Amino acid sequence: MKESFVMRFDEKDIEVVETLKSLGVPRKVSNMIAYLASGTEATSREIERGSDLRQPEVSIALRTLRKNNWVEEKMSRSDGTGRPMKVYRLKAPIEDILQYYEQEKLAEANQALQSIQRLKALLGEAGSS
Repeated sequence: MKESFVMRFDEKDIEVVETLKSLGVPRKVSNMIAYLASGTEATSREIERGSDLRQPEVSIALRTLRKNNWVEEKMSRSDGTGRPMKVYRLKAPIEDILQYYEQEKLAEANQALQSIQRLKALLGEAGSS
């Protein structure tokens, strides 16, 4: 049997996942970003094993990463036998991905502040009539 090395999450990776989840990033996507953030290339199977995701979850997370143009995939031959496998890696720098979530949270915060200001104006008008 062929021995293969699969990266597994360490404490830092787990903290990255938990922090992304606290920002509202789905667990599947958080795990995928944390796994690929090291800059390594990985097959779907390696991502499954290393990030504690099931195959359908990897597919769902990849869909999100593709939609945002954050992941690159290429075909790789496996020792010349069998079907070629897809290998994935982050195409976007992790800083760009984090900036996306930062902008998303700033927009949410601004929207909430506008709603509060609108409520103050509405309730201020009601109190003065």
